[in-house]
Amino acid sequence: MSARNAFYAQSGGVTAVINASAAGVIETARKHPKQIANVYAGRNGIIGALTEDMIDTNRESAASIEALKYTPGGAFGSARYKLKSLEENRAEYERLIEVFKAHDIGYFFYNGGNDSMDTAHKVSQLAKKMKFPLTCLGIPKTVDNDLPVTDNCPGFGSVAKYVAVSTQEAALDVLSMAKTSTKVFILEVMGRHAGWIAAAGGLAGREPGDAPHIILLPEVPFDEKAFLARVRQCVEDYDYCVVVVSEGAAYPDGRFLAEAGTRDAFGHAQLGGVAPVVANMVRSKLGYKYHYAIADYLQRSARHIASATDVKQAYAVGKAAVQFALEGKTAVMPVIKRTSDAPYRWRIESAALSRIANKEKMLPKRYIAKDGFGITEACRRYLEPLIRGEDYPPYIKGLPKTAKLKNVPVKPRLNTKFVV
Repeated sequence: MSARNAFYAQSGGVTAVINASAAGVIETARKHPKQIANVYAGRNGIIGALTEDMIDTNRESAASIEALKYTPGGAFGSARYKLKSLEENRAEYERLIEVFKAHDIGYFFYNGGNDSMDTAHKVSQLAKKMKFPLTCLGIPKTVDNDLPVTDNCPGFGSVAKYVAVSTQEAALDVLSMAKTSTKVFILEVMGRHAGWIAAAGGLAGREPGDAPHIILLPEVPFDEKAFLARVRQCVEDYDYCVVVVSEGAAYPDGRFLAEAGTRDAFGHAQLGGVAPVVANMVRSKLGYKYHYAIADYLQRSARHIASATDVKQAYAVGKAAVQFALEGKTAVMPVIKRTSDAPYRWRIESAALSRIANKEKMLPKRYIAKDGFGITEACRRYLEPLIRGEDYPPYIKGLPKTAKLKNVPVKPRLNTKFVV
């Protein structure tokens, strides 16, 4: 059987290490030229397949692909574009198969989160129905750490490290001025429904009185009275109060504290910033001087302080996806299985996409302190290995060096155009 081509795409919000997964896919595929001829990357994710706008990664040097391991962002472009169900828009899925047929693509690698695993699963189902030989693999990626089955998600460890370090450093800044200036500092982090990132801020402190003093998680309904009482107590006891708040913090009725009333491309509520909402509560009810920061894109693009564990795992799932595909596995995703906390050990296994698609893994109750404002030792044991180790990129004139790809387009073979 002659070698066939592979299609790789990045989906949704990017991370500091998603390109390490891309490197894992491309470098592993290059070691098997008798089975995989070329790896084509979708320009701007799955849209690149629908519009037949693909990048020939074979035109990139080995050094450029190696450089992806320390380059943040999405090297080929990503997109928040959710394919509807097969029943709602079969034409999109048939278009994918049409493009794959035209370019002799026999392997589909989709690097993303919950919605992306659903897409990979649906594409595998349609290919089977249409009797088109296509091996479909999901590759996990999400800073939210909310994919089920896998112990953790590549992308999360580096965000967790950034948030823990930022919390620790900002707390020292606030403490030094608390007597005569700012009393309350609020750091807003990502996490729409799951509080993994906010929980990571808890790693910054170990002793009583250490920051963060309060963590507001999506899993714990927000109680304004209890929150303000805790802020007041912290200021009285320690002179200052540091709060880490998840963007998805919500009232008991499910309303987000910061819901803006609009929706994104995936149909999710658009959040307008929870830090200023919480800060205004502190000012109006307690009268304390405050400052807040919104980590936003900084937390997911901070490759300069990435977790070495995260980089290794991101590469490993990309590599494993290709290996699983060559073994004949399809409709699966590489998952990380933790075998030991101390010393920290892990391995890669495969899990069916049907077990992962459209499912979310929340922060378990055993990881949340009884008062709802902090994390437990069990949570600390889970989180600490994931932020461990440094994997600094090379620097040029004081700035990190990043990959510069040619991104040479693959020549279209279809006459029909597809509008997304």
